[in-house]
Amino acid sequence: MNHYHVILFDLDGTLTDPKAGITRCVQYALENMGIIEPDLDQLEGFIGPPLQESFSTMYAFDADQTSQAVAYYRERFQTTGMYENELYPLIPELLAELKERGKVLAVATSKPTVFSEKILQHFHLDAYFDVVVGSNLDGTRSAKAEIIQTILDQYPEYDRQHFVMIGDRKHDLIGANRTGIDAIGVTYGYGSIEELRSENPAHIVHSVEQLMHLLAEAAPKGLETQRGQ
Repeated sequence: MNHYHVILFDLDGTLTDPKAGITRCVQYALENMGIIEPDLDQLEGFIGPPLQESFSTMYAFDADQTSQAVAYYRERFQTTGMYENELYPLIPELLAELKERGKVLAVATSKPTVFSEKILQHFHLDAYFDVVVGSNLDGTRSAKAEIIQTILDQYPEYDRQHFVMIGDRKHDLIGANRTGIDAIGVTYGYGSIEELRSENPAHIVHSVEQLMHLLAEAAPKGLETQRGQ
């Protein structure tokens, strides 16, 4: 959309497919906590939300157990897991086109900033982004609304209507709603269509190609592109 000047992207499930790395690191953490989970598909719920929230809600860990589980997770993630990751097709082309159009690009992720920056560098995407904001290693600034607001504060010259948040989970859309900016939900990541629709995004798309078209062309608010078209 031409009126969006500052475009915020979630990282996991939006720019990259991190399933192998995240689920294997969660599996490693759980094993060290005495829980065996052989099915990585059962751990997809960890993709997107803050780790602290997921360990607490999915395994009923208390604060100390959650901190220990996160520490185990990061043992594997910082050496191996962050690189068990794949770019979604056409992401570099999308980012290059947006930069050519003069857009300000940002990453807004619940993943710690230090890891997010390394992942972007690994995939040679870092040059496209003007700012990368994630959580802190101590678990603070993990709520998506707080992360988005941090980015908004860096661009006071733009009105809220000039920002848009793109993500695959409800946390991305909730954060956009709470900060008063539009959101685009993408279904090629890990959130269901029902999860995305429930947060009333301005648009829903089903592929990076459709996202490219939407951001390049004027489209009425509320458009939902049909899968495969």
